[in-house]
Amino acid sequence: MLDIKKGLENLKAHIKIAPEKPGVYRMIDAAGTVLYVGKAKNIKKRIVAYSHLNKLPRRLQQMVAQIERMEFIVVENEARALLVENELIKKYSPRYNILLKDDKTFPYLMINVEAEFPRLSKYRGSRKDKNRYFGPFASVAAVNAALDILQKVFLLRSCRDNAFKNRQRPCLMYQIKRCSAPCVGKISVKDYQELVKKAIDFLEGKNTDIQKELSEQMEEASRRQDFETALVLRDRIRALSIVQARQNVEYSGLVSADVIGVAEENGLFGIEIFFIRSGQNCGNAAYFPTQTEGAGKREVLEAFLGEFYSNHQPPKEIIVGVEPENADFWQQAVGSKIVYPKSGNKFKMARFAEQNAVDAIRRKVALEASVKTNLEAFREKFGLPRLPQRIEVYDNSHNQGSYAVGAMIVATPEGFDKKNYRTFNIKYTENTHDDFAMMREVLRRRFDKMTPENKPDVILLDGGRGQLNAVHEALKDYDLEGIVIIGISKGPDRNAGKEFYHIKDQESFELEYRSPLAFYLQNLRDEAHRFAIGTHRKKRAKSIYRSLIDEIEGIGAKRKADLLKYFGSAQDVAEANIADLQKVEGISKKTAEKIYNYFHN
Repeated sequence: MLDIKKGLENLKAHIKIAPEKPGVYRMIDAAGTVLYVGKAKNIKKRIVAYSHLNKLPRRLQQMVAQIERMEFIVVENEARALLVENELIKKYSPRYNILLKDDKTFPYLMINVEAEFPRLSKYRGSRKDKNRYFGPFASVAAVNAALDILQKVFLLRSCRDNAFKNRQRPCLMYQIKRCSAPCVGKISVKDYQELVKKAIDFLEGKNTDIQKELSEQMEEASRRQDFETALVLRDRIRALSIVQARQNVEYSGLVSADVIGVAEENGLFGIEIFFIRSGQNCGNAAYFPTQTEGAGKREVLEAFLGEFYSNHQPPKEIIVGVEPENADFWQQAVGSKIVYPKSGNKFKMARFAEQNAVDAIRRKVALEASVKTNLEAFREKFGLPRLPQRIEVYDNSHNQGSYAVGAMIVATPEGFDKKNYRTFNIKYTENTHDDFAMMREVLRRRFDKMTPENKPDVILLDGGRGQLNAVHEALKDYDLEGIVIIGISKGPDRNAGKEFYHIKDQESFELEYRSPLAFYLQNLRDEAHRFAIGTHRKKRAKSIYRSLIDEIEGIGAKRKADLLKYFGSAQDVAEANIADLQKVEGISKKTAEKIYNYFHN
């Protein structure tokens, strides 16, 4: 029974000693569990609001009733408070915080501006200060489309540094007028840097006269009767026209903005974010925060702002359909202007984002209903003790015993949980032709790291009765209570849809041909197979050049290690010229020529 009076007394006791500075506060119960993590410009003023119980939703009233003590962290400003809060939320996953499952990494365009001839490329990962980044783009397709246009307009190189250094004649990109070929001196450093500057200005929305400049250059080339140059300039103008034609009138005037819509339907919240860069829609993404019971749109939006922009680069402007409680605080914390429009194009854009959030909620509900229906049928048909929350599917892949890997995928009622996919390089199985032995190794290594949080309800194996028995034998010393292990083997003529299903101490059986449940289980198995094959191919590709180095006469283990350390990969060793090979300690000119000739003959 919660004692709200005692919790309130504990809260008020901590209000008296709370600092009147920016920082982060933690609410903790009698068991030492963190209930809530919050941030504030003034901690004392913020937590006073929790003492007014009649103004709090039921969810937060229950939280106050459980407060035993509070802890405070004072920081220098709001931006730091945002980062610390996000770190603590990720660490503790407090019960009363609205949580955002943000495992998306968005692609960017990157220009390594410190290079003599900077490269324009796609990039995904942590951003380094020395380079310039433009984005994010919501999908690979969106960033590819932008890269395609920019290459046509600005002729910046996209090749890797090693290929650039070793190029002796222009590549295909120069032939098709998508690169200015700085690798072989077709353009001076000064002129190339001017192209880089124009590309950056364009990506930042600063230069609106590029098309005019190109038109003037085309006319001048025509007057000189340099028709080849005029044709190249014409194609660049056409590419730029495509970009401008794609620009939506509603986005005009926006240099860098995110548009965020928040919607609620049947107790489920959805958030849709659109990325607008240089007047172009770079795509959108949907999020579905959890632990939102009793929360309103404003609270959900603020939780999203805090978690999202602590992990992603903010634009110059954030357009929202719900006004934050303290816009000035959020602008300082996020480092971006927060705009709450009440009319005009920005208002329409915010409403459009909200409608997309509603549509995303409805799609999610429909999808989960379909998955849930299949899971219910799965539970009933296979006699599972409960509706499975975590299904693990395993498969092996190898090439006649070489490059052997095991793979595990995870499925939940929300769909495939790719964040929890795992691969296993086969280390201990001597005979990698033995699929049973490989599966035993994979399962043992997986179960050695099993916790109550990641314990599966169901294990699906791509194999028949023999595989099933081998796995049960391998896991006999582990806690298998509540776990059902199922083998799936091919049916007659390996016909999809006519598989046999095997469970220990039960007769093998088939599912109704082409039933929704059969399709669902086939989809799980096919995803595991796809993941295993993909992992195997990557491992094999990485090994090809490495194994070729081993075959070069006179290259021992130390020299091989020095080469790989210097160049980063065996493929880059294969592409290096003689002069670069000599830069590696211990590689003489004669040895460098031997390596170069080996790969180039």
